[in-house]
Amino acid sequence: MRIHVVCGAGASSTFVALRLRKSAAARGLSVHVTAGSESDLDSVLPNVDVLLVGPHLASRFAAIRLNADAAGVEARLLPDTVFAARDGEEALALALDAAGTHS
Repeated sequence: MRIHVVCGAGASSTFVALRLRKSAAARGLSVHVTAGSESDLDSVLPNVDVLLVGPHLASRFAAIRLNADAAGVEARLLPDTVFAARDGEEALALALDAAGTHS
């Protein structure tokens, strides 16, 4: 599964992606996780299965989801708690749910 975490500038999404990778590896799951900014979405969407959107982009989530839907990508809005989480379990669970995989 290919997961992309997006935030406004790409900084906070990088931390979420790192924790998500570690949680997936601990479970033995094969995932490829990238992170970036909202401005990169057009070039990224063709190469991912799941898009996780930072909570601070909630006001633009409907438009982001429309673009993701057009690319055949499942998009989910991350909860506010994800950036303070000690691990990537919450983000991983959301991605697995979006992909229809429950591990």
